Amino acid sequence: MSRKNALAAAVAAALTLGTVTVVATQSTAAASSTARPGAGFKAVSADVRAEALRTADREAAAVAKALGLGADERLTAKDVLVDTDGARHVRYDRTYRGLPVIGGDLVVHYDKNGKSTSTTWAHQGAIKVAGTTPKLSGSDASAAAVKHAKHVKNARTEAADGSTLTVYAVGKVPVLAYRSTVTGEGESGPGSREAVIVDAGSGAPLDQYELHQGVTGTGNGVTAGQVSIETTQSGSGYTLTDASHGGTIVYDSYNSPQSNPKQNARTFSKSTNSWGTGSTSSRESAAVDASYGLAKTWDFYQNTFNRAGIRNDGRGAPAYVHVDSSLLNAFYDDSCFCMSFGDGSSQNGNTPVTALDVAGHEMSHGVTAATANLNYSGESGGLNEATSDIFGTMVEFYANNAGDPGDYYIGEKLNMGNGYLRRMDNPAVDGNSLSCYSSNAGSVDVHYSSGIANHFFYLAAEGTGAKTIGGLPHNGTPCNGDSFTGIGRDKAAAVWYRALTTYMTSTTNYSSARTATLQAAADLYGTNSQERYLISKAWAAVSVGTALPDPGTGSPSPSPSTSTSPAPSPSPSSTGNPNPGNALTNGSFEQGTTGWTQSDSDITNSTLQAAHGGSWYAWMMGYGTSAVESLSQSNIAVPATGSPKLTFWLKVSTQESGTTAYDTLKVNVNGTTLATYSNANASAGYVQKTVDLSAYKGRSVKLEFAGTEDAYLATVFLIDDVAIG
Repeated sequence: MSRKNALAAAVAAALTLGTVTVVATQSTAAASSTARPGAGFKAVSADVRAEALRTADREAAAVAKALGLGADERLTAKDVLVDTDGARHVRYDRTYRGLPVIGGDLVVHYDKNGKSTSTTWAHQGAIKVAGTTPKLSGSDASAAAVKHAKHVKNARTEAADGSTLTVYAVGKVPVLAYRSTVTGEGESGPGSREAVIVDAGSGAPLDQYELHQGVTGTGNGVTAGQVSIETTQSGSGYTLTDASHGGTIVYDSYNSPQSNPKQNARTFSKSTNSWGTGSTSSRESAAVDASYGLAKTWDFYQNTFNRAGIRNDGRGAPAYVHVDSSLLNAFYDDSCFCMSFGDGSSQNGNTPVTALDVAGHEMSHGVTAATANLNYSGESGGLNEATSDIFGTMVEFYANNAGDPGDYYIGEKLNMGNGYLRRMDNPAVDGNSLSCYSSNAGSVDVHYSSGIANHFFYLAAEGTGAKTIGGLPHNGTPCNGDSFTGIGRDKAAAVWYRALTTYMTSTTNYSSARTATLQAAADLYGTNSQERYLISKAWAAVSVGTALPDPGTGSPSPSPSTSTSPAPSPSPSSTGNPNPGNALTNGSFEQGTTGWTQSDSDITNSTLQAAHGGSWYAWMMGYGTSAVESLSQSNIAVPATGSPKLTFWLKVSTQESGTTAYDTLKVNVNGTTLATYSNANASAGYVQKTVDLSAYKGRSVKLEFAGTEDAYLATVFLIDDVAIG
């Protein structure tokens, strides 16, 4: 079954819940509303945030009921962000009968008075599966995971990892599934790990993705130069413990495996407070770079967005240098809440991967895990990687290190053959990354599909044209030949951070990322602001959506929508002779697929949507990407007397806005289109539609519902109770 992005199952009921009392602490950052607007969030202490989470958990049952979730579903508060005006955004994870739901997260948005204004869903509406008793055993699921692994070779599972029973709700219809961890040979070396999700009934693969969300490449040793780092005095000596940044500790992993970097780990300690020599001959040198980079990343998030560490709770994550052997990688692992840095290999002179933007990149993976938790596969995986590139780059600008000035090159200090890992101004120049969106973006390695968002961010920040930034040449070339100025990197970063933490979920794709950033820009700068307009221009410049009307020139008149008015000029059958044919079969769909031919699994009794009558209906489209579908029935007899008509009930739900027809459902009879419906015909419930069939009196016809969806936002067409008479 194709995996569709679930759209509006129902409009969530308004929530009027108790207001969380949050006392804001005064930020010590220098005031700079133009350069660093803070993405609109207050600073809160760890204790205040913890109390806000407890309050959100107490509200969870009422929230679930108001949103129409089922009795088997539970919400658990994951994060709470509070705007400067007192509005708040509560992020919840979801379980079903105690099982974790992959793609079940959501964010409830409240105004300053505590009233719900909207909800952002990864999978909208209630979740229901036939049962939670799997047909496959855990060992069967592990075997299937090994078979279907595609990111590692010679895959194997380990008893300690096992297979975890889950509900997989990333697609159109939730299914019972197993999530397994396999280990094998991959980009991160012989100990690379991959998550594989398989159907708990059939063992069919549902998703696979790498578990090490890191930068793969080479390093050139110590890149920070002579810097100040925070340490802690212990007795007569010192350790690399940074008490001013959440107690972050940098450990020497002593070549522990990347699956368990603390296995042989030791603290760095010595009698003097001078660390490293700037050479790899000293094991401390890599630790200095890591400590410096993580401190600068912490300061960037704290002083720019009022965020206290990865999880916004003031707690630092441990970091391990000298991980594994010949490891050309650095990565963040949420399962251990830690970061690991490899030493490189003979390919790069065995120099560690500890550059400043690498540290910023890895710590930002932790921020993503703590907020939107973007799935590390498909388009959401590309957005996950891009988020780390974006904020790793911003950390470089923030640090203002003369030896490593800010630029939009990723890993330019890692001694790569072409001088960088990735380039945000021109991603495609590396021969692999995507600069422009295409329908296959979801099937490209996430490090390469990230180029679309990287390119967007560069254009949003800097605009088009050639520039020299940080001593390096940059050239923001748009995909559509447009020319425009940027809004500045600080504003662009504020928009991305607010979108990530407030409006993105685990299943966000490029079209919904565009929606999230436009909403974030409206929150920060106004709906009719130049900033929001230029954000839309930057998305259009990477082939995601179209630019909004320039607020300075007014809005153009809306394009007319194609609607239900039939204008047929059908030809008689080629024989010219009437054919009585058969009556339309199973128009209510209560007999499942009987009588119908479908290109996808459209006829369903899924409770994610409601039927017009009975429990079965046809669910067409809703992918959120380029797609076509067809549902048809042949040899239907059109009555030979009276004024024959086709009638059916239609409900249209959409993520699109306005009256332009982007996604369509056509009613075809014998290949001729008699009526067209679109996202512009969105309705709160089912609406009966009528199509004149007088031109087909007494003839046998083929009836087809043909759906087409463009590459960006999703539209769902629900069809029920079809009749010809």
